[in-house]
Amino acid sequence: MRILFTGVGRRIELLQSFRNAALVLNKELRIYGADMAGTAPALAYCDFTRKVVAMKDPRYIDNLLSICADDHIDLLIPTIDTDLLVLSENQKKFEAIGTKVMISAPDKIRICRDKNNTSQFFVDCGLHAPMPVNDWKEYKSGYPAFIKPKDGSSSINAFKVENQEELEVYAGQIEDYIVQPFVSGHEYTIDIFCDWEGEPISIVPRERLQVRAGEVLKTQICMDKTMIEESKALCKAFKPCGPMTVQLIRDEAGIDWYIEINPRFGGGAPLSMKAGARSAEAILKLLDGEEVKEPKLADGAIYSRFDQSVCITEGKGQIKGVIFDLDDTLYSEKDYVKSGYKAVSGYLGGEYEEKLWSFFEEGKPTIDELLKELGHEDKKAEVLEIYRSHKPDIHLYPGVAEMIETLKKKGIKVGIITDGRPEGQRKKLEALGLDVDDVIITDELGGVQFRKPCDIAFRILVTRWRLNPADVVYIGDNPTKDFQAPQQLGMKSLWFMNEDGLYADATGFDRWKISSLDELFSII
Repeated sequence: MRILFTGVGRRIELLQSFRNAALVLNKELRIYGADMAGTAPALAYCDFTRKVVAMKDPRYIDNLLSICADDHIDLLIPTIDTDLLVLSENQKKFEAIGTKVMISAPDKIRICRDKNNTSQFFVDCGLHAPMPVNDWKEYKSGYPAFIKPKDGSSSINAFKVENQEELEVYAGQIEDYIVQPFVSGHEYTIDIFCDWEGEPISIVPRERLQVRAGEVLKTQICMDKTMIEESKALCKAFKPCGPMTVQLIRDEAGIDWYIEINPRFGGGAPLSMKAGARSAEAILKLLDGEEVKEPKLADGAIYSRFDQSVCITEGKGQIKGVIFDLDDTLYSEKDYVKSGYKAVSGYLGGEYEEKLWSFFEEGKPTIDELLKELGHEDKKAEVLEIYRSHKPDIHLYPGVAEMIETLKKKGIKVGIITDGRPEGQRKKLEALGLDVDDVIITDELGGVQFRKPCDIAFRILVTRWRLNPADVVYIGDNPTKDFQAPQQLGMKSLWFMNEDGLYADATGFDRWKISSLDELFSII
């Protein structure tokens, strides 16, 4: 599955939720992140990054359509308010190229983007809402009052005002504002998630115990029956596609005053997922046409959030450890494949190496194709075992042995982290005669779920070496999986652009490139 998130920004928790959901459900997932500047911290948690023009640029939709077509994106998920309406209005263009967009209908998006419409919508649903006016001179509902942009978000330019004089001042500073009565009480967010048709799967009210710049820092799950029933009424009228975040204030009299609707994942939505909502899992199931059941929630649970840094642009510094990938980084994996085909050919009577290689270059299942042609499909298990257990005829790239020796003489730790079947990887290491401090074959940690981009192997090495991750550099050839974990841990990363490698035409990792291993020394 390939999911593209627009405006990824700081949505690291959200991306981690999808990553974990794929692991739990045993589904293959590739996460793409779109960003204008290429410096958003959440990009470090994506498999691929894509630079896009500004959301207000008239080329924005065409830019996204091109990305979705080229990368075969299955689902596009917006994360901020700015592009909701334009995506909703162009949803059919994405569907025409096979990309679903998790977005509500345009008329519903317009309700949310204009606070006048939002308040009226709440009232039409039988709920309470502080009704706004668009001219401060017409405001007659008493003080304190509240002034904010008509289409604002994240509490930007939103102010409590105590009297008419203050209101006049703020009205002169905010363009296209609304004024409404200030409601005091306990603030709540309701994280709602619906299926494609707008039927609610999970409704999770939570109290906002601590907030910074409009985003929750501490929250408590509160499965209030009244709020849940009120949310069902909203869903019936709104028919949201996917996520919807609703904000309200419960006053001292116990009346719920509804303030905002955001038809997207709110910044605190991953907290509801931690409490059991599992919206990310639901999305992956919906994409596969699977049934999604109502989850059980951890009522009363309290969650607190914290900030964490991610290195976007690396500076030079002392290197104390170097971790290499193995296949196509220290030797040619194509040589291994050819060596395996030679063993298979010999087992089958010889002279099949070129045919196997031609199947390989055509992208066909080589052994299956050959056995089918020979009428020996019944020998597949034996032939696969021959391929996997053969002693490979492979050699290190020129200069690799000398490079590793030089690194070790400088007191730099040298290790290898490699994915693959342990028996085959061990035979490769034996054939190459590598002399390094540590080798981790990820499958030996407990199975394929520990393969890259899982970070466990990287954590083990830096812990074993007692090094700060910032003092370690990782070199690999596959941008699809190699660099996510080291970057998240704060390591330096180098993409060896191996022209002879299996991933020579890979794209999506546009920093820290080297075209030969000799360049490593200039960096260290």
